[in-house]
Amino acid sequence: MASAKKAVMMIYAAGSLRHVLPSLLSAFTAMTGVIAETRLGPAGLLRERIEAGERPDVFLSASFAHPARLAEQGIARPAIVFAHNAMAAAVRRDAGITGRNFVDRLLDPAIGIATSTPLKDPSGDYAWAIFRRIDQIRPGSFALLDAKAQKLVGGSETSNTPGRYDPIAAAMAAGSAHVFLGYRTGLTGLVAEVQDAEIVAIPREVNVVPEYGLATLVGCCEAGLAFSLFILSATGQGILRDHGFQPVTLPQGG
Repeated sequence: MASAKKAVMMIYAAGSLRHVLPSLLSAFTAMTGVIAETRLGPAGLLRERIEAGERPDVFLSASFAHPARLAEQGIARPAIVFAHNAMAAAVRRDAGITGRNFVDRLLDPAIGIATSTPLKDPSGDYAWAIFRRIDQIRPGSFALLDAKAQKLVGGSETSNTPGRYDPIAAAMAAGSAHVFLGYRTGLTGLVAEVQDAEIVAIPREVNVVPEYGLATLVGCCEAGLAFSLFILSATGQGILRDHGFQPVTLPQGG
């Protein structure tokens, strides 16, 4: 990618990309001279801002559904998947939650569950998808989980720093929440803030795979198009992998 005259592009990105995005942009800027402005937040809320008339060059979402919806409306070009994440659970050790008893403990009325906010933040959508999968093997479970899940983050762009889990850490420290369902890439920092907390893998039979999607907006600058290709390049995918994301399989040859 040859260096050209400097340009500025605007990127709207999911809060869960807050650590990897600077690394992607640093590498891209070193190659092209292009600089970027960014806005981080819950992807559903960012999509709503775009639908209301705001026009970034690139939209990076923790859910493929949001950029795909913009494409359906003619606001963006077709969406593509650029990475996967993993859902996991941050738990208080005294809650006795393991991979083997995960479903039983989650259904225990004494166990407080914290999540992000569905519809506004894809992390919440993925948590509710897990609830529905649990309901498939334990009919009637969804109503219980839906009723007791505490939506503590992701409801607004100003409620907490994008990608940060301070309200979750406070709830877990206070004992009002014993488990938080969230992205594996973000849980290390959370458990470091909560005494006697750990990360537990969610059983495969009830877990889901977060699918990250991107789209360039209609009227996107050339730099935005180039950055989207860079994310899908071996270099971009390697940076995502180094930050804990699962890269997508790229077509060979070309």
